[in-house]
Amino acid sequence: MIALEARDLRIAFGALRAVDGVDLTVAAGSRHALIGPNGAGKSTLFKLLTGGLRADGGTVSLGGRDVTRLSEVRRCRLGLGQTTQHVSLFASFTVQDTVALAVRRHERSRTAVRTRAAALVEQVGLAGRGAVLVPALSHGERKQLDVALALACEPSVLLLDEPAAGMSPAESERLLELLRALPGSVTVLFVEHDLDLVFGLADQVTVLHLGRVLLSGSPDDARNSDAVAEAYLGTEHREELFTP
Repeated sequence: MIALEARDLRIAFGALRAVDGVDLTVAAGSRHALIGPNGAGKSTLFKLLTGGLRADGGTVSLGGRDVTRLSEVRRCRLGLGQTTQHVSLFASFTVQDTVALAVRRHERSRTAVRTRAAALVEQVGLAGRGAVLVPALSHGERKQLDVALALACEPSVLLLDEPAAGMSPAESERLLELLRALPGSVTVLFVEHDLDLVFGLADQVTVLHLGRVLLSGSPDDARNSDAVAEAYLGTEHREELFTP
């Protein structure tokens, strides 16, 4: 079953074809990584999938439903959750209040909001930090909080844009454990530069280069591809880049 699909997706900024005829199929329940060198078009494709940008052409389908013309909010209501590279949170709110605010968009009962918010705080590994103000969190904890906010709409598909950006190795490991613990009912598509996290989590990998799909296959397919290694650093650096 296909959870998320893009067909011939395109967008240009002037003469720059940032995303150029991309086909992407994300299987239900998969952990699918979207990787590529800087300028490959990953974050632009992410925004096209979430509705943050309107495509010049092509289609996006969520669970078989065409959502190409729907807004981010409408896509979220249909089960597409997302995190971003830059966590924008209310400085005067506690962790619990911040999550409750996100849950309130989808729950009407105050009791249900409190219960769901507490469960999400625990799920992302912030139990015991619920009363802490957001600015007091570490960078890694803020990223964990961002995952909780993305899960508030109970998504069937979760999109993560560079979730490990700026994290220490220890924080990245905690994030990896958190993502591994997500239920199989949640499909995960993530953009990431940290290849240790990519190969520690992904069961499918799509590589973008210059706005186009260079490769889509298993993690081993990506590791063993001359074209992928050359796109990053040159084939002579394969061992350095893709050390298991």
